[in-house]
Amino acid sequence: VQLQASGGGLVQAGGSLRLSCAASGRTFSSLTVGWFRQASGKEREFVAAISWSGGRTNYADSVKGRFTISRDNAKNTVYLQMNSLKPEDTAVYYCAVRMGRDVMYITTLMYDYWGRGTLVTVSS
Repeated sequence: VQLQASGGGLVQAGGSLRLSCAASGRTFSSLTVGWFRQASGKEREFVAAISWSGGRTNYADSVKGRFTISRDNAKNTVYLQMNSLKPEDTAVYYCAVRMGRDVMYITTLMYDYWGRGTLVTVSS
């Protein structure tokens, strides 16, 4: 599975960005997809995940109510809409996929393939 994350950039606090994760190489509709982020000097952390059909989602407490994960299986793409961005959201954002069970894992070890990441910078 190949993953390509895009949509990162520089935005002021309170602004919005939409990240995209395009997948190829496997039946996309049977992949759990997660977004993670890694700030400079910190460990990679869970942000959000979405089930195969998109009917179930899971979010880190730090982004609940501000971020929305969604997917379009016809386009093999998952999105992360990020609103009300804060400086502490600054990080490299990665998408990852999990094969097998339709479970929205929150740990990096449970994901099989990773994209290269896209940088989000939120200025104060």
